[in-house]
Amino acid sequence: MTPRVAVLTVSDKAARGEREDVSGETIARWVEARGWVVSRRATVPDETQDITRVLIEWADANEADVILTTGGTGLALRDVTPEATAACLERRAPGIAERLRAAGIASTPYAALSRGVAGTRGCTLIVNLPGSPRAVSDGLTVLGEILAHAIALLRGETTEH
Repeated sequence: MTPRVAVLTVSDKAARGEREDVSGETIARWVEARGWVVSRRATVPDETQDITRVLIEWADANEADVILTTGGTGLALRDVTPEATAACLERRAPGIAERLRAAGIASTPYAALSRGVAGTRGCTLIVNLPGSPRAVSDGLTVLGEILAHAIALLRGETTEH
């Protein structure tokens, strides 16, 4: 079965149509380049209830094997994506978030300010990526090494590990 990836952009300006969603588009192009499917895509403002509503809806309806969020992971007061995501998770996967930050720090020291989280709800893996296109690209490089295996594990498929 072809992996299905949903993309949730968290941005007040993008939600209002004041900014192009470059990071969400970067994720969608990456997914499609791998031969995978973008199963859902949406943009919401930096509001906890909007983020949690979409994450729960998509995960509980089995809309995607992976939900990648972009935006809202920093230190600004409106950056609530990690808290909204954590409220939806049933199991944390801290190693993914740690690996994303470590890889990002190789590009910029500001990656240390990212508070993104990762984990599962049901059989869906949810991963927060920062909002900048460069940070998203760095994160996708990391995820490219592990997502197929993570999806197989969540689907209950036999793996070599």
